[in-house]
Amino acid sequence: MTPSPTSPAPRPPHTLRTVFPVVALCWLAVFFDGMDVNIYGAVMPHMLDDSGLGLTPADAGTIGSWTTFGMLIGALTAGNLTDWLGRRLMLVASVSLFSVGSAICALAGGIGPFGVGRFVSGLGLGGLMPLCLALVMEFAPPRRAALTTGLLMTSYHAGGMAATGLGLTLAPAAGWRWVFWAGVLPAVVAVPLLLALLPESPGVLLARGERERADAVADRYGLPRPTAVAAPAAGARGRLAAVRALFRPDSRWATPLLWLASFCGLLLVYGVSTWLPQMMRASGYGLNSSVSFLLVINAGGIVGLLIAGRTADRFGAVRVSAVWFVLTAAGALLLKAHLPLGATYAVVAVTGVWLFSAQVMVYAATDTVYRGSERAAGLGWVTGVGRTGAVVGPWLIGALADSGNESWGFTTFALAGLVGAVAIALVPLARRIGRSGAPATVRLAAGASPSKG
Repeated sequence: MTPSPTSPAPRPPHTLRTVFPVVALCWLAVFFDGMDVNIYGAVMPHMLDDSGLGLTPADAGTIGSWTTFGMLIGALTAGNLTDWLGRRLMLVASVSLFSVGSAICALAGGIGPFGVGRFVSGLGLGGLMPLCLALVMEFAPPRRAALTTGLLMTSYHAGGMAATGLGLTLAPAAGWRWVFWAGVLPAVVAVPLLLALLPESPGVLLARGERERADAVADRYGLPRPTAVAAPAAGARGRLAAVRALFRPDSRWATPLLWLASFCGLLLVYGVSTWLPQMMRASGYGLNSSVSFLLVINAGGIVGLLIAGRTADRFGAVRVSAVWFVLTAAGALLLKAHLPLGATYAVVAVTGVWLFSAQVMVYAATDTVYRGSERAAGLGWVTGVGRTGAVVGPWLIGALADSGNESWGFTTFALAGLVGAVAIALVPLARRIGRSGAPATVRLAAGASPSKG
């Protein structure tokens, strides 16, 4: 039978190959995200040596916190702005913003303007990762969702390795400012590609009432056509109800434990990303070796992402996160001792395997604690509260460094790992305690979707 001229084009199968352009574009955006986050730590030793800039260790820690504070503000405002701009344009705006921040840093004549540049970069960085994760999870085939998400997360560490490479090569040859000029590349490379090739989310289009465009995008990539869902309660009342839901009897004790674990995890992630090269230099390692440690720990992070997901499928995200936090603490204590260079590289690499994945598994653990209708709010609050750890970490290590106690930074990281391990390990017990005091209907609902702890 010959199709009529008005027959729709056949839909492609919903496979990873079909949606690869979307995944690749998000991978590129997150690559530049990882590069920008790590670029400051990669050049900090050179900046501290620049007498014309006048940067002290205390200033360096404060500026690192300005970056993460900007990320906190960016993350909090990204949701409302996405409702207005859509995910595609919001992603373009995020990349453009942290590129502008890098340009401000490259031009800065003092620590004040430089700090403004890092804050502006943070505003762009704060919303980028959630946007890319949401797009990839929407477009990815259900059976490949975990694989695709893991693939996306590797790009962050690949970007961190690229930042380290720039710190090792470009900074000594041309000066640290040229490394920040390289941070403007996302605006030149990624923004035109995103504008030309990235589709808008079908779900966002449908929410705007653009049914035909939503269906067209879904058909082009082989996705199921989006369907209208019941709208959540809007405004302050809806947000308050969402927060109250996180403190139902079966999760009221688990929620603050998840927040504490996330605080510790992000303190580690951003404290290490900002300060590892300078801390290793203060421990007596050479400048090039100290910066190289940042490359090695990010390489370990890629390996960790590939291991953690499979391990969590077998043993549960809570158990894996707790063990990973303990191993991170052990690695931090080993780094406090001045080991031979080869052994230090090995310790840094395996610490990277555990450190970054411990926090990712905290996010995965929220899926075991909250019901389907609560998971978005639960993950949002775990991430948001955790970002306060990202603000505290760089500032605290900077304060220790300014007082001549850089080695205490490793102790701080070890303590954060141990506290994070205890917090996440207590989540299953906290849920059992909550259920034991909950009404029968709540216990029944909580037990309706058992999962690994």
